[in-house]
Amino acid sequence: MEIKGRDLMNGVPKEIVISQRQIAESLAEPVNAIIEAVKVALEHTAPELSADIVDKGIVLTGGGSLLGNLDFVLRHSTGLPVSQADEPLNCVALGTGRCLEDMKGLKHVLHTAY
Repeated sequence: MEIKGRDLMNGVPKEIVISQRQIAESLAEPVNAIIEAVKVALEHTAPELSADIVDKGIVLTGGGSLLGNLDFVLRHSTGLPVSQADEPLNCVALGTGRCLEDMKGLKHVLHTAY
């Protein structure tokens, strides 16, 4: 894979080629942090919601969900089904928009800080 950026030694733009292995090694620590965060969240999940997660699985959203094999790694680590949202880059904004359109209907699940 070709990576473009600025050489930190001389400030000049530069392009380098890195291998899939180098990419995997550089992302290993953040991916492990994601896995641990998911496990902690699952440990603190209410039993009725846990049953839904076992049935329906985990849905990955956002740009991080586009990391290659993240779904496989999470599935292997949790034993749960894992899928990617249809529009991972837009789904959070779309869901927020739906909530704003139906604030009264969602009052029982929304919490305010004030």
